[in-house]
Amino acid sequence: MEETQKSEHKKSCANCGAEMKFKPGSHQLKCEYCGYEEFIEQAKSSFEELELQHYLKAVGQNAYTETIDLLHCKNCGANQHVEENYKSLACVYCGEPLIREDVEKEGWIIPQAVLPFQLDAQKARSIFKNWVNGLWFAPNKLKRAALDPEGLHGLYMPYWTFDANLYAAYQGQRGDYYYETQQIRTKNGTQTRQVRKTRWSHASGSVKGFIDDILINASEKKRREIPHNISHWNVKELVPFNSKYLSGFVTEKYTVSLKEGHHRSFQEAKEIAHNWICRDIGGDTQRILNADIKLSDETFKHILLPVYISSYRYNGREYNFYINGQTGALTGKRPYSFWKIFFLVLFILIIIAVITTFAK
Repeated sequence: MEETQKSEHKKSCANCGAEMKFKPGSHQLKCEYCGYEEFIEQAKSSFEELELQHYLKAVGQNAYTETIDLLHCKNCGANQHVEENYKSLACVYCGEPLIREDVEKEGWIIPQAVLPFQLDAQKARSIFKNWVNGLWFAPNKLKRAALDPEGLHGLYMPYWTFDANLYAAYQGQRGDYYYETQQIRTKNGTQTRQVRKTRWSHASGSVKGFIDDILINASEKKRREIPHNISHWNVKELVPFNSKYLSGFVTEKYTVSLKEGHHRSFQEAKEIAHNWICRDIGGDTQRILNADIKLSDETFKHILLPVYISSYRYNGREYNFYINGQTGALTGKRPYSFWKIFFLVLFILIIIAVITTFAK
């Protein structure tokens, strides 16, 4: 087990002494009180890919190299870390109050890289507000919530990424389409039609290549799964991890272990291998009878990706809205106002009744 280290995350303003926060879209810290800015010193070398088997064998699935303060949400189970000083905080997922006195120290594998926020909170709120204003039959409370500066939280989500060289030997079949003309009887006589059939032939061979950055969400709660249509980040813009990028944001600790993340990545690697095999077999369609898939030179990274989240409760149900902190893409399940729909339907019925009355 590597020696546990205690990180020094917080940075005080050299001008006024207040706590500085990361300025999205830059590589700077900014003091919100006096406006003083300070550059985040960049690492001289790029972030490191860690050799996977060493971590799995030598230090195991619960390995860590640093301790952090975590607040555990008793309602939804999220583990959240906040860089700034705070007295109280609401859970970014469900809005449940989190109290400073409940903080616990836990270990984690230090992230190798982080994708800094490109949108600040003001821009994210503007995107959310414009989206809410465009919703039909949205409750008025939701529209007011979109104006609440405390309702939107910037969150760094934990992900595992895996790289590997892939080799797969396979046995399969190649299918080529051909068409036969058939005669069919109808009420009006006989007609001909083209029927597609498949000619199968044996195929075998091997494929190999490099798999780069298989992304695995390291937060296991289903209620915290990031919707697919906003979970597209340009990971080429990752920078070496520096805790200063976390200042002013909430960071979630992974709950999917490295071992489990590796298992899930292998399932995705199998899908990649099957796609390569189908392309190698060729033809119009393919069958894979068996495939011996092997991975070598496996490496991994623990990375943090940026998301803004707004949690909203309506009629006893919880609704989460997500904004990609890099691209600004937004999605979420929205509530509908029963009364707005009711009065619209009532208005339409009244109009129909009036038109029918005057038409007589």
